[in-house]
Order: sequence, then structure tokens, then C-alpha cells
Amino acid sequence: MNPTTLAFLALLPILVVGLFLVVLRWPASRAMPLSYITVLILSLGVWQVPAAQVAAGSVKGLIIAGTLLYIIFGAILLLNTLRESGALRIIRRGFTNISPDRRVQVIIIAWLFGAFIEGSAGFGTPAAVAVPLLVGLGFPAMAAVTAGMMIQSTPVSFGAVGTPILVGVNKGLSTLKGGQTEIGWDLFLSGIGQKVAILHAACGTFIPLLVVCVMTHFFGRNRSFREGLEIWPFAFFAALCMTIPYVVVAHTLGPEFPSLIGSLVGLAIVVPSAKAGFLLPKNKEPWDFALKNEWDAEWMGNVSLEDPKDIPSTMPMWKAWMPYVLIAALLVLTRLKSLPFLNLLKSWEIKSGNLFGTDISATFQPLYLPGTIFLIVSLVACLLHEMSGEAYKRAWKDSVKTMIKASVALIFTVPMVQVFINSSGGTEGFEGMPIALAEGIAGTVGSAWPFFATFIGGFGAFVAGSNTISNMMFSLFQHGVGERIGVDPTWIVALQAVGGAAGNIICVHNVVAASAVVGLVGKEGLIIRKTFLPFAFYALLAGSLGYSIVWTAKTGWLNAGTIVAGMLVGFVILIIFRHMATSPKDSTR
Repeated sequence: MNPTTLAFLALLPILVVGLFLVVLRWPASRAMPLSYITVLILSLGVWQVPAAQVAAGSVKGLIIAGTLLYIIFGAILLLNTLRESGALRIIRRGFTNISPDRRVQVIIIAWLFGAFIEGSAGFGTPAAVAVPLLVGLGFPAMAAVTAGMMIQSTPVSFGAVGTPILVGVNKGLSTLKGGQTEIGWDLFLSGIGQKVAILHAACGTFIPLLVVCVMTHFFGRNRSFREGLEIWPFAFFAALCMTIPYVVVAHTLGPEFPSLIGSLVGLAIVVPSAKAGFLLPKNKEPWDFALKNEWDAEWMGNVSLEDPKDIPSTMPMWKAWMPYVLIAALLVLTRLKSLPFLNLLKSWEIKSGNLFGTDISATFQPLYLPGTIFLIVSLVACLLHEMSGEAYKRAWKDSVKTMIKASVALIFTVPMVQVFINSSGGTEGFEGMPIALAEGIAGTVGSAWPFFATFIGGFGAFVAGSNTISNMMFSLFQHGVGERIGVDPTWIVALQAVGGAAGNIICVHNVVAASAVVGLVGKEGLIIRKTFLPFAFYALLAGSLGYSIVWTAKTGWLNAGTIVAGMLVGFVILIIFRHMATSPKDSTR
């Protein structure tokens, strides 16, 4: 079978997702079973993968789905605990004191706090923490999920203390290690991480502005991009407060800490700046959503965040925030290799062994998963906030109901992914579906590959739900393509890692998980429709910059990559200046 035909067949499960989930707006609980059936037919009928291997991939997917549901349940339980205790009301008041402007709030919570949680934990944890916090502050559930998905881009390559680089790229390129010393190999990985940070910083500087513009356009009273553009100076300021230290840390400390330290520095600068009104429009009403009874029904989840009538009237701010402080502290302490907690928590491991006699295995590390931290902090919050047994019981009951609704979509989504990934080794001798698709594209585009490298990384994350897995699948392939077209292959691997991070913006099972936390099950396709263009912008800008960098030595700096990148950035600048020219003259302070 020729590579183009094979690549098209490998794409079919994704086309099914795109058609039914995004175009026809089916809920994931209906669309994903069709995608699973499609990948089963291809695996057994075209790739001729042994049935035992398909079954093993499916079972591994179910185990991973169970871990995701565990994380989702813990996040929902913490949210409902804080609602029942009255802490959410106090936190809402605290953010209003920083700035009542919802555009500022989404930048602080989603972009900066979300990046911190990503840097410490990964696992899609930012959506499980930041998204419900936004909903608790009065954001429509769909607006919160959309924002939470969009920021899962820039910080992701250095998420979970550098796992996508230190594990994903490391394992993906392990066959290149050869006779290198550990120090030499570490420097090689660190060099790739530095390239990744440069590309992310260039693209990520636009993310806060994109987040607020998407929010005001889709969820604002006036459905206006212009209302988001009004705070472009503050949005770029907040972006640079994170991305500048992010790049510095990547070049000085390595891949573990760019997202973690960059976001903390950003929070330390941006929060007091926002409180002082720095770079925010003066003499204008703070931007807010319309009244809740004017919201579209599809924006709202079925998780009730109304304040219970029997909660205490007062609570100190420190006590309300303490559960989130504990989460942040525990996530960091349990992820640092220099501390003993990481190995201790990973020591209890439930492992399946070789499923059905294949080399596919699955593991479950309950103590290490963020879900356990959420459960512990929920119990601490119950005691700290002096909740009644009845209130805590209500929190558990509501959380179980919400988690069950998310389970149907995930028990088909994740097994589909695992069968897709584990499709090599069939009697036909074809490469696995992901590699077959990538090779088909590479054979067609040739020297223009840098434009496509980020989209392949994004495709891997879209399917697998993980930048780490995308890097493991494609890093060696990307390195080989770089060598074949005669450019520095480490830049191509960096483009893979950046694209893999950006793919989290549209990843199906991350959207399913984030939606489940706030009761938006069934609206996944609507969210992906809103986040696809930000993903495409991010991947195309990074790919253009990568093309410009790798071909400058041979073609000069004025090449196709520079032109496309200049057009993308110029388009954003043009929109900002048009807004400034047509807006009333507002001063900033």
C-alpha cells in the first residue's frame, strides 16, 4: 500500500472525531464510540494487528480512563467542598478586590495560576483547578473551560517539572544516545529545552490577549473582540512577566522549572500591578458578563455553584484560600526529585503486567496522582472550615453524580487512543498509525516540513492527550526528517515539543475532563470549535519561526518562514492599531 493511502487511512479515526464531535456537534459520549469502532476496524482489518494486542490496548485505555476519572472526582469534590463551606464566596470577593474586571481575572487565574499548576503537576491538573475556580467566581462554565484549555500550551512543555522533555523527548530519542555520557546527554536535552522555550515565549506572548478576545467575543454581552483588545497593554505585560523569566530559567536551570518559576514571578508582578490599575483602561467600567439569566443555555454546566443558605456569613481570606495554597504546595513537594516524597508516593504501584501476553502494560499509582491530593485537601478544608457532616455529605453526593456523567465519553476516548498508538507490529508490516500518517505528510511536503512539524506534534497530543506521549511517539521521527532535509534536527524536535504542547488546546479527552469538572458533559465539540483557531495560530506561528531559523543559514533571513510569521504577527498588530484608531481616547495608569 502506498504511503499516501496508508496516511489517509490512519487519519480516518481523527476525521470521524472532527465530523461528529466538532462539525455535527455530537456529544463525546456518542462521537467517541464511533471513532473507537473505526480504529478497531483499521487495526484488525488493514494493519492486521493481533486481536490480543487490540484488546490489551483497550484495557490499558480503560485503566488510564479510570485514573482520569479519579482526578476529575477529586477536583469536583474540592470544588463542591469549598462551595458548601462558603470559601468560594470569600475567594470571589478577594478577586473583586484585586480587579472586578473579568478580563484581568481570567489572565491571573488561567494564564498565571494555571501555568503554575501545570508546571508543578501536569496531568491536565490546571483545568481541574483553574476552571472550577473561574466558575466559582461567576464565569460561565463554557467560558472557563475554553480559557482553561487555551492556556494549556506555553507552560505544557515544561509541565510536571519538565516531564515532556525529560521523559517524552528523552525516551523518544533514546536510540541516539549511543556512547554519550550522562552529562553530555543531559546537555543535549537541555539544549532542546532552550530551543523549545524560545519558540514558546514567542508564541505564548499572544496567549493572554487571545484568551480575553475569545472570551469577550463568544461570551460577552456584545460578542465583541474589541472589548478584549481594550486591555492589550495589560495582556502583553502579563504575558511577558511570565515568558521572560521562563526563557531565562530554561537557559540557566534546565527543563524542570521554566513554567513553575516563570508563573510565580508573573503572579508576583501582575497581581499588585492589576490591583494598582497598571496599564488598564481608566475611566471605564470593568468588563463583566451579562446577567446570568441572559446567558445562552449551552454555556452553563449542571454543577450548581450557588452559595448554600446555611453557610457562615464570614470567613478570613487566608482560611478560604488555604486549600489552594495546600494544593500548590503539595503538588510541588511531591514532584521534585530532590525531595524524598516522589519516590515514596510512586512506590505503591499497581501494575497489570503484560496484558494478554503482549508487551503492553498499564500502571496505576494512586498516591502519586493529583486526585489523591485533591481528596486530602478536601478533607482538610472540611475540618478547617468547620463544615457540618451533612454539608460534606452533599459535596460527595454531587461530585459522584457529576463524575458518572463524564465516564461514558472517557471509557471510549482513551481506549481508542491506546489502540491507535499501539497499532504497529501487525502482519502487514505497516508502521503504527501515528507514524504512518506523519511519514505520508513528510514524503509530500519535503523541505517545507518545519511548517508541518508543529502540527504533527499537535496531532499526537490531540489523540493521546499528552505532550509527553506525543514526544515519545514522534521525536525520533522528527529528528530523522530534520536530517533528511539537511537542517539542524534538534530544532525540528523542538518544533515537535512545541506543537505537542499546543495540541493540548484541542485534545479531546482533556476537553472531556475539564468539561466534566464543571458539569458541561456533552458540549465538548462546541469547546473545540472555539479553541481550534488559537491552536492553529500557535502551531503555524511556531512552525513559521522554526522554518525561518533552520533555513536562514542557506536562504537568508527573508524566507517563507519569516514572511508567514511576519504576516501573522503583523495581522495581530494591525487589529490592535485599528482598535486604537477607532476607540475613544482612554488613558491608562
